[in-house]
Amino acid sequence: MSQDPFGSGGAGKSTLARQLGEILDWPVYHLDTYFWKPGWVPTPNEEWDVFLEELVQEEKWIMDGNYGRTLDIRLKQANVIILLDFSKWITVYQVLKRRVMYQGKSRPDMNEGCPERLDLDFVKWVWSFRKTKLPGIMEKIQLYKDKNVIILKSPKEVRRFLAHAGELKR
Repeated sequence: MSQDPFGSGGAGKSTLARQLGEILDWPVYHLDTYFWKPGWVPTPNEEWDVFLEELVQEEKWIMDGNYGRTLDIRLKQANVIILLDFSKWITVYQVLKRRVMYQGKSRPDMNEGCPERLDLDFVKWVWSFRKTKLPGIMEKIQLYKDKNVIILKSPKEVRRFLAHAGELKR
């Protein structure tokens, strides 16, 4: 059994993954923690692909992160696909809030040596996510009709989902 939350930056993927892990007592893998080496050095593609292929073979897992190039590796193995499809106003606000909260230090879901940062390109990516990235993600999800796909459109829907998440253990 496996869960794969993804969505725009600032949507709360890492928080949802952590909360699901606590409810279900499953291991949680924040992909940013593994992809980014100290100093914001990315993992080479070949090494990253091998890592993900091995990780998705585990019996139970919850992973959060986007990584569109390797999304199929996770989607093939996930039992439940969770998409956080929040408005750009919510996600940009959350990104700005996160920047203030973790100024000069690494977030809990990020590797040490990768202090929180914010640049205009990232804000633009978050702002345009639903227009530029979401259609491609939805196309990919359509290929996995045998999966349980859950699309949550607001923090309120996430809270309702978490209230019943224990049922996913079955």
